[in-house]
Amino acid sequence: MNSKEIISKLPYSKPFLFVDEIVSINENGVEGNYTFDAASDFYKGHFKDHPVTPGVILTEVMAQIGVVCLGVFLVNDNINKNSLIALTSNEIEFLKPVYPNEKVTVISEKIYFRFGKLKCKVKMINASGIEVCNGTIAGMLV
Repeated sequence: MNSKEIISKLPYSKPFLFVDEIVSINENGVEGNYTFDAASDFYKGHFKDHPVTPGVILTEVMAQIGVVCLGVFLVNDNINKNSLIALTSNEIEFLKPVYPNEKVTVISEKIYFRFGKLKCKVKMINASGIEVCNGTIAGMLV
């Protein structure tokens, strides 16, 4: 399954699709990119005159690339329109701010995938190679 096929199977669309590209993917992990659009509504009020990407959005980007894209790849043809994907847990540490128009890379390593639950160690780095957040995220395919 290639990058475009995986992205087409994600249960998201703009403006809530936070995956631009999958750089690499295999049964042990995934690496992908996303560039934050300065016109996104959440920048209008977070923070006034000094926009910063909210932590919940950074978490969502890591979840979409690091868990959902990898999960779609792992279950391959067993995913369909009736499949539900749910976040079950996350523990994220935020290290640096991410600003509008920044491109980030998410790198995810599978910790385990069993009984429909996928847990991954994830990190996000900016274009300068600086780690901006990291942690663990788990989700289920129902």
